[in-house]
Amino acid sequence: MARNNRSTLRLIVFLLILGGLSLFLHFYADWLWFKSINFEQVFTTILLNKVVLYTVVFIGVFLLSYINLIFTRKNIGPAYEEFDDDPTVIYLDEERQKSPWQEFLKGKYANWVFIGISLFIAFIISSSVADKWIIIQQYLNQVPFNVTDPIFKKDLSFYFFDLAFYQFIYGILMSSLVLITLVAGTIYLFNASSNLLFGDWRQFTVAKGHMALLFAAIFILQAFKYKLASYEILFSPDGIVFGATYTDVYARLVSYKALIIISLIIALVILLNIFIKRVNWIVGSIGLWLLIVLVLSGIYPGLLQKFIVQPNEFSKEKKYIENAIKYTRQAYGLDRAENKYFDINYQIDIGDEKDAPTINNIRLWDWQPLLTTYKSLQELRPYYVFNDVDIDRYVIDGQYRQVMLAVREISPGELPENARTWINERLMYTHGYGLVVSPVNEVEEEGFPRFFIKDIPPAFTTDLKVKRPEIYFGELTDSYVIVNTEQKEFDYPMGEKNVYCFYSGKNGIKLDSITKKLMFAWVLKDYKILLSSDITEESQILMNRNIIERAKKIAPYLEFDEDPYIIINTTDGRLYWMIDAYTYSEKYPYSQPFDSEGNNYIRNAVKIVVDAYTGQIDFYIADKSDPIIKTYSKIFPGVFKPIEAMPKELKSHVRYPSRLFTIQAKMYQTFHMTDPNVFYNKEDIWLIPTEIVGNKPVEMEPYYIIMRLPEEAKEEYILMLPFTPKNRPNMVAWMCMRIDGENYGKMLVYNFPKHETIYGPNQLESRINQDTYISQQISLWDQRGSNVYRGNLLVIPIQNSILYVEPLYLQAENGKIPELKRVIAAFENKIVMEPTLDAALIKLFGETGAKPPGTAPGADVNVEIPVVSDDLKELAKQARQYYDRANQLLQEGDWAGYGENIKKLDEVIRQMEEAAAR
Repeated sequence: MARNNRSTLRLIVFLLILGGLSLFLHFYADWLWFKSINFEQVFTTILLNKVVLYTVVFIGVFLLSYINLIFTRKNIGPAYEEFDDDPTVIYLDEERQKSPWQEFLKGKYANWVFIGISLFIAFIISSSVADKWIIIQQYLNQVPFNVTDPIFKKDLSFYFFDLAFYQFIYGILMSSLVLITLVAGTIYLFNASSNLLFGDWRQFTVAKGHMALLFAAIFILQAFKYKLASYEILFSPDGIVFGATYTDVYARLVSYKALIIISLIIALVILLNIFIKRVNWIVGSIGLWLLIVLVLSGIYPGLLQKFIVQPNEFSKEKKYIENAIKYTRQAYGLDRAENKYFDINYQIDIGDEKDAPTINNIRLWDWQPLLTTYKSLQELRPYYVFNDVDIDRYVIDGQYRQVMLAVREISPGELPENARTWINERLMYTHGYGLVVSPVNEVEEEGFPRFFIKDIPPAFTTDLKVKRPEIYFGELTDSYVIVNTEQKEFDYPMGEKNVYCFYSGKNGIKLDSITKKLMFAWVLKDYKILLSSDITEESQILMNRNIIERAKKIAPYLEFDEDPYIIINTTDGRLYWMIDAYTYSEKYPYSQPFDSEGNNYIRNAVKIVVDAYTGQIDFYIADKSDPIIKTYSKIFPGVFKPIEAMPKELKSHVRYPSRLFTIQAKMYQTFHMTDPNVFYNKEDIWLIPTEIVGNKPVEMEPYYIIMRLPEEAKEEYILMLPFTPKNRPNMVAWMCMRIDGENYGKMLVYNFPKHETIYGPNQLESRINQDTYISQQISLWDQRGSNVYRGNLLVIPIQNSILYVEPLYLQAENGKIPELKRVIAAFENKIVMEPTLDAALIKLFGETGAKPPGTAPGADVNVEIPVVSDDLKELAKQARQYYDRANQLLQEGDWAGYGENIKKLDEVIRQMEEAAAR
């Protein structure tokens, strides 16, 4: 038996040593990774904070538990000893002997058992709080908001930092006391004899005195909890608005104050009973406390709300409504929105060169069909993958252009099964290659996008060029790779052959010793790292290559946008990722939450730049006014750089995040109403309109666009979204966020005249459905085995007018590539559908003999649109002329002329089909 015990003990010790060694190796691997990207200070700061917090809490809880358990042990014994002289106590014969439980508690092993129990309690509590180190550091390094709440008159930093810290401390103490009380009470209960049932239970004992101390401490903590809870009324979700309302202030707050006093009185009664020795006082006090809690927390607020507030709701709640409006607008930056009047006159000069950049950058390509097109045309190999399509703007050939971009990442998992070897996945197929770039408004003859950058190696048609196309770090790079090995890396395919390369970056972890190889083989659970002869002292392991996970590992306290986008540095031709990161909280008084978790404050505080080749990552402060990011900057000095330090070639591509703009727009739907009476009656609620995408109605999403704002002399990049009034389809306003240069982050809201009906997006979609020609044409396409995909409807303000544009895509049912075949455009009461945007604009605004300023480079309006006619005889005559001319040119060898006449013939046939369908 003793031998078995020793074997078990040795196994336990071995497992503990192995676990400790494994933990150390993981920490050391992390430290090497942080060091490789020059963030070792972040690693040591986080680790030190976790260790110190864990150690302090562990020791404190252990000592508190052990002292109480030792006291418990010293005060147990034969239960009858204290009552030998009491004739009212009746004993059973068995109670004249010590129980095995008493024998054990008085034995030599009891102390070790109590140490073990204390260690277990300390482990549970400390393990649950170690990852909350940031709360301590926020409390110690907090930066004031310089804004006070309207009820307690405290700076808002108290609710963001102090309150969280106090709740953290309360949680540790209360959970520790509850566990200790349960353990001590269980020990005393096992030691209890029949006198507990048959004797005078009200008689006070040392054990009951010990339990009284613990209960008194719990009630003192409960009073502290009520104090903290009184501040929580500022985040109450139960009133007419989010935050403290009349009932919260005059019922719940009063109740909390009363319960603080009552809890302290009960704690005092319990403590006095150590000397008075009346257990029934304790029981009676606790029962009274439960009754008071029921009355003050439930019944009283309900009665006040029903009989005082509801009959006079607006007068009672007016100032709290004003608080909600004020603080919600502050929390989401809506108070900085500049309201302007957008007068509609429908007098537009479509040929005005000032608005040429707007028309030249009307987006005809939606990312969903374009992604499918990119995949079909440009993935080129099974192991290359386009994850999504990004949108950005560049100065290209001297013009400010909006473009779509997609990065060609690598996915070794897509290799054929027989090629999915360790060498291929870890040493050879290490990186993606290049990207595709196409303008938002240009279409090739086949209905495909025109490419500015395409193919492998990259082919360029403009001055926008890439010199470092390798993608080692991206959105899909979820596995580690080893570079600079004896095995050459696959760079890109070249016909029937492949081109190979070696990694030239220095941001990996060098595997320059057998110790490191052994460590990473253990940490990554990959023994081949240790056995591979291809790995040399110059080899580097690249880990945490997913750019979002890479950023999270450095700054786990930030929230990251799930849609990073690629940037081409036009100076050095390198590729960089831009990630938006947010600070957020649920502790902004009176602010309406924007998600189900109760968060009611958000700032796009940080822009993160990641080099797609080296993985080097930099954090830039994008919102200097945010106290939370200022606090983090104090905790991690040197990590967050000012936005001015970002290279200008990258800074010019900073975008306002669509996610944050959507949150702000949703809040603005209600909180544009600043008059409390209007707000109370919900007289002017706005909605984000719906549109049809594909064939389903969906809520419109914000869209980026290059345009000239009213009263501005030059075009700029903005993010915008229209609004419609509740229960009405017309458009009431549009909101935009300016993005370029010094105007970054400036919110504008243009209000339409209320006496005029401006078509909303849903109305335009209905008009499209009701247009006989358009609806018949769509039905005809559907009947011919093609799927019609309706793109995003764009509402484009231009010259005190509104232009509407919606692309139509055709895709064969057998899954062929989506083709942009028609553009629907609408202005005032007129709606048209044509093969190109240029043709649609000419049809809307009349043939002037000149191309609209938005005509794509190289586009020939007259080739695309022969004379439009509804006369089938005339159209048949034109068709014969083009057909005969095409044959003649074909015989003469004039291929260009032949192609031009075939295009004209195709257009005439289309017109004949449309005329026949009418």
